[in-house]
Amino acid sequence: MKRIKSALISVFHKDRLDEIAKLLKEFDIKIYSTGGTYDFIIGLGMEATTVEFLTSYPSILGGRVKTLHPKVFGGILGRRDNKDDLNHFEEYEIPEIDLVIVDLYPFEKTVAGTNNEQEIIEKIDIGGISLIRAAAKNFNDVLIVPSIDQYDDLLNLLKEKEGLSSIEDRKQFATHAFNVSSHYDTAIFKYFNQGKDDIFKQSIQQSTILRYGENPHQKGVYYGDLESVFKQLHGKAISYNNLGDLDAAINLINEFNETTFAILKHNNACGIASRPKLIDAWKDALAGDPVSAFGGVLITNEKVDEETAVEINKLFFEIILAPDYDEKALEMLKTKKNRIILQKNSYDFTGKQFRSILNGVIGQERDLKTETEEDMKVVTKSTPNEYEKTDLLFANKIVKHTKSNTIVLAKNKQLCASGVGQTSRVDALKQSITKAGEFGLDLQGAVMASDAFFPFADSVEIAHKAGITAVIQPGGSIRDQDSVDFCNEHNISMVFTGYRHFKH
Repeated sequence: MKRIKSALISVFHKDRLDEIAKLLKEFDIKIYSTGGTYDFIIGLGMEATTVEFLTSYPSILGGRVKTLHPKVFGGILGRRDNKDDLNHFEEYEIPEIDLVIVDLYPFEKTVAGTNNEQEIIEKIDIGGISLIRAAAKNFNDVLIVPSIDQYDDLLNLLKEKEGLSSIEDRKQFATHAFNVSSHYDTAIFKYFNQGKDDIFKQSIQQSTILRYGENPHQKGVYYGDLESVFKQLHGKAISYNNLGDLDAAINLINEFNETTFAILKHNNACGIASRPKLIDAWKDALAGDPVSAFGGVLITNEKVDEETAVEINKLFFEIILAPDYDEKALEMLKTKKNRIILQKNSYDFTGKQFRSILNGVIGQERDLKTETEEDMKVVTKSTPNEYEKTDLLFANKIVKHTKSNTIVLAKNKQLCASGVGQTSRVDALKQSITKAGEFGLDLQGAVMASDAFFPFADSVEIAHKAGITAVIQPGGSIRDQDSVDFCNEHNISMVFTGYRHFKH
């Protein structure tokens, strides 16, 4: 155990600093501090020594240089068990500094609040980051408190150990310190490296330990701030697989402006419908595949009312996510203690996606393309009617968020069926037709969407036999004309969008 005899304090946030200063006084710890911090401590009726008095240098260059001096950094970096260092302490009248409390200029907050480059540059901390690194490096002798987030830990340590600290304490605080400094430097680098993809550098300060990973024998953790995306109102802890489904569900529902309800399993929609009334959207979404809906993830873009909650409550499901709930609807949904009920916040995802792969990371721009009628190029003699156009765009939104290879069949803004994650497009189509038949959904007059082009005409031939009257696909095959010719011969409308939507 080591007694703390002196402390250097240089902070902007004065919250709880009075508590810290009083404890330092109680344990007879000498305080060195910079301008504003010194004024605050003196204002408490306590003693402190200015850094300027210690170094015999004032704060210069508009405050850019305050603590960068051998008497400050020597006092922090000096090794108490090294004879030469101790001789330098004596020769140059350097005081030992055992505790450093510092916070950094708010760089990230400044970047978020202004485009003024000079203002941003001035918020790149030099002295503070140097103090943190120096004190953390010499954790064998010095305790470093790198941000206000560690104030509670410091107060508890001072109270419990009465002004003493162990090597384990100091190393733990040093770990926090290097986390703070590395995150700060990452934020600065990302500001300077905007628009470039040559280096992958991320720093996420929040994490949540999950019950397990994809399977119970795997550990799992989520890095990020879930509370900015949604608020959990009820139920058990969210799992690794839940998060994957929620990500897919939110990205899907964000495609729709009209009242829509969707049901997902393993990241794919097994039911979705858009209707003027929420209860009708729910009933038609469920009708698409009531078997797969069991244990699924439910999402809507409208407030859940009591009428709809009554029907939803008849199904066993894991999660429901909505922007809001009626009081009685929420009360009803809470009758299952483990059911996860989430309230969706307004949140914009970043424009890039990353995935760990092999011994590295791959990144890409998020697929933000949502086709409109202007993107549909009619390539057949027959032109889709207004109802078909609406359904084609509806189906294309779904196919964009479904695992490849995929085919989506839709009618009257309802998902009739989809074939997902198949190794051939024909298999995906056959799967979707079979599923629609199993649940009694009539495909006469339905439309078909494909995430990628048809390499042969076999898919449109099969679709025609099932009753499909209109098709939307990216186009781009060297044999596109084969599919177009078949459609012309059988009065099927086909449109190309020019945009592929693979999802793996």
